[in-house]
This record gives sequence, C-alpha cells and structure tokens, in this order.
Amino acid sequence: MAQQPDGQELVSSLWTRSLLSGAVAGLTVDCSLYPLDTIKTRLQKARDPNAPQAPRLSLRQTVRGIYAGLPSVLFGSAPSAASFFIVYDGVKRALLPQQPSSPSDLPSRSHIILTHSVASSLGEIAACAVRVPTEVVKQRAQAGLFGGSTLLALKDILALRHAQPASAELGAASSAPVKRGYGQVFRELYRGAGITIAREIPFTVLQFTMWESMKEAYSKRYLRQGPGAVPGSAETQIPVSTSAFFGSIAGAISAGLTTPLDVIKTRVMLARRGDGGADAPVRVREIVRGIAAEGYGAFWRGIQPRVAWIGIGGAVFLGSYQWAWNTLEGRKARQDSE
Repeated sequence: MAQQPDGQELVSSLWTRSLLSGAVAGLTVDCSLYPLDTIKTRLQKARDPNAPQAPRLSLRQTVRGIYAGLPSVLFGSAPSAASFFIVYDGVKRALLPQQPSSPSDLPSRSHIILTHSVASSLGEIAACAVRVPTEVVKQRAQAGLFGGSTLLALKDILALRHAQPASAELGAASSAPVKRGYGQVFRELYRGAGITIAREIPFTVLQFTMWESMKEAYSKRYLRQGPGAVPGSAETQIPVSTSAFFGSIAGAISAGLTTPLDVIKTRVMLARRGDGGADAPVRVREIVRGIAAEGYGAFWRGIQPRVAWIGIGGAVFLGSYQWAWNTLEGRKARQDSE
C-alpha cells in the first residue's frame, strides 16, 4: 500500500477525503433544493381524472407539505453520497495513473471516458443500496400519502411484517391475507431499486463524464501541472465556482435526457400505496403502459422542476464536493510541508 513520507497510509487519507466530501455535498444539495424535488414528484404522480379538485392550501399548509418526507432524506443523504464518492474516487484511482512520469503514460481519451463511466456506474449502485429505502419513504410522503407523514409512511411498510387480512388494511372486499413478513418489508423498502439503478446509471455516466471532461479541459488550459506544481495549492486546484458551473451544465443536460426514466421510477415507488391500493401494478412494463395511456407527454412530466432542481443541484452538489475536497487536500498539503 502506498505510503506518505510520514508513514501515513495514502489510500486511507483519500478514502476519508472522499467520504467527508461526498457527505457534505449530498446533505447540502438535498436540503437546499428539497421543495423542487417535492414539486417534481407531485407532477409525476399518476392522476385520477375523476378525483375532485383539491382545495387551495394556505401558505402554512403549502410550506409544511413541500417539506414532506424531509426526515427520510436527512437520514440517508449523507451516507448515500459518501458511498458514491468512496467507490467513484476509488475506481478512478485504480484505473487512472495519478502522477504520470512521462507523456507516454498519459491515458487515452477513450480510456478516461470509460473509466469515468465505470466509476460512476459502480458508485451509483453502491449509493442506491442506501438511497432507495429512503427514497421510497420520502416519495410516498411527498405525494401526500399517509398525510405527508414520513413516520406513518415508514410504519406502513414496517407493518408488513405482521400477518393481517387485506380487508382490515385496505377495506377490500376480499379477506385473503396479504403477503407479509420481513422479506416483504425488505422488498417494499427496495421497491423500484431496479428502475432507480436503470435511471441513475445513464444519468450519472452523462453527468460525470461531462463534468470531468470540462474540468480536465480547464485544468490543462489554466492550472499549473508538472514537477513544479505544489499539490493542494490554489494554482493546482479547480476553483469551486468553476466546478459548480460545470456541474450545473452537466446536471441539467443529464436530467432532461433521463426524465422518462425518472417518471417511471416515481410511479413504481408510489404504486403499492397509490390510488390502486395493494393491487396497483408494480411491474415496470405495466407502469410504462399506464403512463403511455395518459399520452406520451406524460413521460416528460416534471421535466421543468427536475432540470431546474438538478441544474442548480449540480452546482451545489459538485461545488460543495469540490470545496470539501480542495479544503481537505490543502490541509493535508500543509501538514506534509510542516
């Protein structure tokens, strides 16, 4: 394992940096832009044409409702983002040379793009292990199910571990027992995991490939490189504002292109406790057919708040990550020089 001059393990230091930077970035963006996420979820929810028009809410009710499900995000945001960047940065370090000794050791453009794609894909799979359960609870609260209560949404899922007739829970005509047990709780918490990963991988590959490419182009043109460069100094670090700007562009483009997958993901996560009750379709194919029946414009529902949310969020998320990374790298450089 690579060692620093003082004997400290270099890899452990970088893992800690990835963990802390990712946690700061995830918590910052999810808390600051949560209302846009709620609006997007409510636009993407399946609509009942026969339902009466909802009464106009007071300002207090609107503000309270717009933050429905926030406790779930606070619980899962930091570990989810930290998991992503630990894997993402780890794969990049493993596949890309950190300090090429000569121009011939520089990786090719295709190798760099492939590395970023693999790293971001594996990072998202790791993050989804944490994110999906919190996302299920959050979106059901955001959509107004269970009165918008995060706690009641979670209790409803946990209640599946107890045997109970279907009629007692849903008022259905049939008294046949619903499938229950801890296995069902697990399946419900990971409802939509497959479609979430299917959405996140192309989104993240697009976003991070564009972000890294723009940073690389900026670094070659404006930053000092080579033997005389001092790691952790301002002349070798991407500025936070620049990284945030690149992250905003990459995020907005990626968000717009992957909106149909996001609509499908939202419907899958809401299906079990949606208007159709326990019998609501939960297969992705059936969900897609249901959306198509509303018109193909339904696949792009919520694109405006999604693009705005992730466009701004890309700046906040990747800007926060760059700030935390630069700060920790600069602190480590100062310690090494002492």
